[in-house]
Amino acid sequence: MRVLVAGATGVIGRQLLPLLIQAGHDVVALARTPMRPDMGYDVVLADALDRKATASAVDKAEPDAVVHLLTAIPKQLNPKRLASEFAVTNRLRTEGTANLVDAARAAGDTRVIAQGLAYAYRPSGAQPADEDTAFWTDGPKQFRPVVEALIEHERITRDADGLVLRFGHLYGPGSAYAPDGHFTRQVRAGKVPIVGGGDSVFSFTHARDAATAVVAALASPLTGALNIVDDNPTPIRTWLPEMAALLGSAAPKKAPAWLARTAVGSWGVAFMTSLSGADNARARAQLGWSPDYPSWQQGFTAGLADRG
Repeated sequence: MRVLVAGATGVIGRQLLPLLIQAGHDVVALARTPMRPDMGYDVVLADALDRKATASAVDKAEPDAVVHLLTAIPKQLNPKRLASEFAVTNRLRTEGTANLVDAARAAGDTRVIAQGLAYAYRPSGAQPADEDTAFWTDGPKQFRPVVEALIEHERITRDADGLVLRFGHLYGPGSAYAPDGHFTRQVRAGKVPIVGGGDSVFSFTHARDAATAVVAALASPLTGALNIVDDNPTPIRTWLPEMAALLGSAAPKKAPAWLARTAVGSWGVAFMTSLSGADNARARAQLGWSPDYPSWQQGFTAGLADRG
């Protein structure tokens, strides 16, 4: 299969390209600026927000499948300005998705796989969310444009008979949770407290597990959406102290929600107190996928231990 990967230089893309090549696929990377191709794949140039350039690049690539992993998320997010800092990513999930899908349709019978989120669900307490759980459309003001873009992103992909892989909190090389990542640096410096009761439940996804799910999805006729997360949804009050310990840092301090809101805003507080984990049962049963890192504990230990 000839596979065009949009977002090949991102956290997932860097893990995905060698796996695709190992699986025997012909790989083409879509990039905005010239890049030196690594052994085993080609490069076509286009900004996915440029409809004409995208159509030309996809036509040149002649793919059997398009994998959409495009985001433009700053390495250091300000949660009080989430809406503006996600503005380009929101456009990539709406305009960019439409441009890629339309170009793929023009190219023929082309499979579409797209990256989604498994932590945009309406909060449901300790019960992990499945794919039928509604998105958090009435959540904090800064988060609402992100959710609106995700809904449109999924609609366009679904209408193209594509599959959205809803990834959890992404960790691994190149992520915010990597040894040199922004979140890790903040934890190491003791700047990430447990807000309120620390009730947000996180479902993590290692970047390699995200990549293996894409490979599995390319071989599957499934459409719709699947949660691609680990087996161990865990409250932040549990995993954050363990992460700090792995880094050799002091245990996180505690902060009341009202005080944290002045520093990180309503979305920042919601991120620490209200998110729901996700259930991966359908991905296991329908896609035949399972994570190499069934728990964030294994992944964090492999990536962070003895690297503080």
